[in-house]
Amino acid sequence: MIDAISLLPVYDHSQIDSRHRLVIATSQRAKHLMQGARPLGQSKYAKATSIALDEMLHQKVVFLTGKEAQKAIKEAKRGKDSEMERIAVAATREDAREIKKELTVYVDDSPKPAEAKEE
Repeated sequence: MIDAISLLPVYDHSQIDSRHRLVIATSQRAKHLMQGARPLGQSKYAKATSIALDEMLHQKVVFLTGKEAQKAIKEAKRGKDSEMERIAVAATREDAREIKKELTVYVDDSPKPAEAKEE
């Protein structure tokens, strides 16, 4: 069986150590391109998957592996969790203001000046 990766025009074994890693990293990059990311430089291809593969093979995309990747994932999750907490707190404050505003229209618990003088 012929190794398909060895047939590709540019292939650095130090960065891409297996076909599996090439496919995973390329698919992730293609996903980013389809979501609106800009290509890293000019490409002769039009489809996102072809552009992503070209970028991977020409080492335009840097990706992490091993412990560095695990550390980056943990940091990203922490950032996402703190952002979600901030959004939740802001939404809670806004909801409380809206409820208070709506209740002041229907319920007025403040003593009226005329009632205070009669007692």
